Amino acid sequence: MRLRIHHTTWPRPALILTDTPRPDCPDCGGNGGHNHDYGDHETGEYVGTEWEPCHCWDETRRWIVLPIPRLPRRHRDTPDPWGDEPPF
Repeated sequence: MRLRIHHTTWPRPALILTDTPRPDCPDCGGNGGHNHDYGDHETGEYVGTEWEPCHCWDETRRWIVLPIPRLPRRHRDTPDPWGDEPPF
């Protein structure tokens, strides 16, 4: 298992510890999987791309290390505390 720290913003901001693909994997070359383009059988037109993960990596293996609190939003009704008018 090759772990790294990753920042995520969804569903809430946090630092997570996640697994990474094996850099010397002969199947994926360290990318963690392969893209497969596919098309319509009748017309041959491009329809989309499918992602197939490699066996050297489990993309669902992740742990939240540190939840990051959200900063409260400032209401537009409140005056700007760092305005350019003097306080006296």
